[in-house]
Amino acid sequence: MTEHGDPFARADPTDDRVFYAFPRKLVHIEAGAIEALRSWYGSVLPVGGRVLDLMSSWRSHLPGGLGPVTGLGLNAEEMGDNPQLESFVVHDLNGDPRLPFADDSFDAAVCSVSVQYMVRPTEVFTELQRVVVTGGPVAMAFSNRCFPTKAVRRWVFGGDEAHLVLVREYFESAGFHPVESAQLASPDDPMFVVWARAL
Repeated sequence: MTEHGDPFARADPTDDRVFYAFPRKLVHIEAGAIEALRSWYGSVLPVGGRVLDLMSSWRSHLPGGLGPVTGLGLNAEEMGDNPQLESFVVHDLNGDPRLPFADDSFDAAVCSVSVQYMVRPTEVFTELQRVVVTGGPVAMAFSNRCFPTKAVRRWVFGGDEAHLVLVREYFESAGFHPVESAQLASPDDPMFVVWARAL
């Protein structure tokens, strides 16, 4: 693999539904990073709000006090074991970036440590504009870990700053503005967030 070519190509082009067919009940970031992210979510997500947990898994790292949380991911067993999800939908965003929800279904949307796997980000982020109410926060959180064969080429060859730039581009390509970003104070894994509000 070289640095040139399709920026959204992946070393392993296997259908994601095959890759995620078996549950991977892993914690992708360490405890300090989880607490930093949970605290940050608590400062941004609306109390009692309906939240979409995009590319969800068996843990969501969300604070208490939210309204119903809906997961969207690829493995039913993982999401079924997630105590923070009220409901979930099995859906392959890389195969079909359309979100299977009505307009204004959510007050906020988050994606924790998975944005690096999106191969059709502009389409997904455009859908987030549709399903999140005007003014609702949309946040992407990530660290420096990934499944390198499944992350897009541009992510694999970039460092932390390049990742921040890339995710900002995703938001901007779908019309979000202004877009903000930050590195959270974490005692272990670095933790980054990029966010904006739906228009």
